[in-house]
Amino acid sequence: LHIGHTYCTVATDTLARYHRLIGEDVMFLTGTDEHGQKIGDIAEAAGVTPQEFVDRIVEGPRGIKDLWKLMNISNDRFIRTTDDYHVESVQKIFKKLHDNGDIYKGTYKGKYCKPCESFWTENQLVDGKCPDCGREVQDAEEEAYFFRLSKYADKIRHLLEDTDFLEPRSRVHEMVRNFIDPGLEDLCVSRTSFSWGVPVDFDPGHVVYVWVDALSNYITALGYCNSRYEDYDKGWWPGVNIVGKEIVRFHSIIWPAMLMSLGEPVPKKCFGHGWLLLDGGKMSKSKGNVVDPYILAEQFGVDALRFFLMRTFPFGSDGNFSNELLIQTINTDLANDLGNLVSRTTAMVGKYFGGRLPAGCRSWAEPVPFDAELESLAAGLRGHYAAAMDAFAPHNALAEIFKVIQRANKYIDENAPWTLAKDMEANGPRLAHVLYDLLESARICGILLTPFMPESMDKLFAQIGADASCQTWESAAAWGSLSETAAVAKGENLFPRVDMDKALEALEAAVQAAKQTDPGVELEPQLEEKVDFDTFCRSDFRVVKVKACEAVKKSEKLLKFLLDDGTGVDRQILSGVHKWYEPEDLVGKTLVAIVNLPPRKMMGHESNGMLISAVHKEKGEEALHLIMVDDAIPAGAKLC
Repeated sequence: LHIGHTYCTVATDTLARYHRLIGEDVMFLTGTDEHGQKIGDIAEAAGVTPQEFVDRIVEGPRGIKDLWKLMNISNDRFIRTTDDYHVESVQKIFKKLHDNGDIYKGTYKGKYCKPCESFWTENQLVDGKCPDCGREVQDAEEEAYFFRLSKYADKIRHLLEDTDFLEPRSRVHEMVRNFIDPGLEDLCVSRTSFSWGVPVDFDPGHVVYVWVDALSNYITALGYCNSRYEDYDKGWWPGVNIVGKEIVRFHSIIWPAMLMSLGEPVPKKCFGHGWLLLDGGKMSKSKGNVVDPYILAEQFGVDALRFFLMRTFPFGSDGNFSNELLIQTINTDLANDLGNLVSRTTAMVGKYFGGRLPAGCRSWAEPVPFDAELESLAAGLRGHYAAAMDAFAPHNALAEIFKVIQRANKYIDENAPWTLAKDMEANGPRLAHVLYDLLESARICGILLTPFMPESMDKLFAQIGADASCQTWESAAAWGSLSETAAVAKGENLFPRVDMDKALEALEAAVQAAKQTDPGVELEPQLEEKVDFDTFCRSDFRVVKVKACEAVKKSEKLLKFLLDDGTGVDRQILSGVHKWYEPEDLVGKTLVAIVNLPPRKMMGHESNGMLISAVHKEKGEEALHLIMVDDAIPAGAKLC
């Protein structure tokens, strides 16, 4: 898990909290898509069942549910696509689509990207690679069911071009240009080459293609085609789908077409947000450029991290993440602006008025322009904020809030309370009025910041003496809702300043410590016995390429490899790796072998050498990985 995963869910949580704040009934659904060939292959390589693998990711320590709890995600329901009620629903949905005449059997032949679980035509590839992730695609041919996506091309074009269904608008142009204009093709919606998925109950051997399975979760979690829930007709559907831009195609084309076929309403909105980039590229575990949200939250606090994600990156666009930018945002916006406003104001109320302003402090006989400017800006904030939130622009909503916070800080300097306090008899009423205006500005901003930083705003309300009655959406537009004599108490700084150099050093130490103490991996202890250099050099390590591979009959472990070792004569090696690899998956791979071991007989076959692999234990289970090297290295190249 990395901060990119957190970004989408924090944004959705912020929007859900906003809609609850304004008094709407909200069903916030999140969950996990757990089926597909990619998951099955990773589980096999790890030596566990697919179900064990996904259970570990979702339910295990520092798994997805732990992360959402840490990030204070307020989801009402969590769905796993392995949940029995969802499986039941998907089978019924697939059958409905089939019975409606929109699913038919055929043969799929084309290009497939395993990491994205996506099928592509030759025309859709970019430089021969997956247009979404840039990885290699593989040829695929198998019996499959197809969904008549082409049947809905005109309706989908209308939905995209003539309504505000898909935002931001740039996503519409991408979908129309790349998929609608070239001609919408029917979609492969079942697979027979693997089994980790929802079975097609009327045709054994087929499993439902992962995106039909995954997309259905939005309605199965409400009870569609199952008896687990009874919420589908309660007004939460049609709803809003918030997704990363890499899966907009599925949500804005395939998903509404499926719903049209089922006779169900399409979503009100699909919003495709951008990516968080690191060093100019998308964060990805396979690229090794991930940022751990656990470490960031532990170092800087959950609310500061939530705020940074929403404040810094326009929601529909990509954003360049850096730890330096995170620290700078905390110091500038939270420590200097918001934290400073609350800290200075509460401290002055305590110092000059013993923690409670006098009754009547709201009134001031001689209005000052400064007062009117701040009051007008704060009283009008809710409208600007709501417009931005309704437009899925939380970054703009925060910008409006901080206009008021910055104006309030300027108001402190304009009125110079410390100067007024020098003559309390003459200036006491004016000082009390100034401090009340500052508290009231903080209160209104605190209400509107609650969806972004719920825990910190609870602390803010406690410090300025705002009770529940003046923390409501209605009171955010009513200047003067804070009691004049509210008990004010300066607490700890809401957001202390962060020392950039020390924080970066601490982050690096935390990252290195996490790498060394991963509890899920057990490594063999290193041998203390030393091997002299000449003995090591007598082992001839060579690059070999797999020409053919098959299981050895009557053996559960052995695979027989036919290898190109660069000599012009094929080499046969037997290796006990069948538990972790299927023979067809290894053909064409570039491996490493010791080639000068004496021949040995295994199950009646001669083995001439040994393939090199790495072994460790993960959660007590042995996992093995053959050492694979760059395919550009020629067969027979010597390792040294």
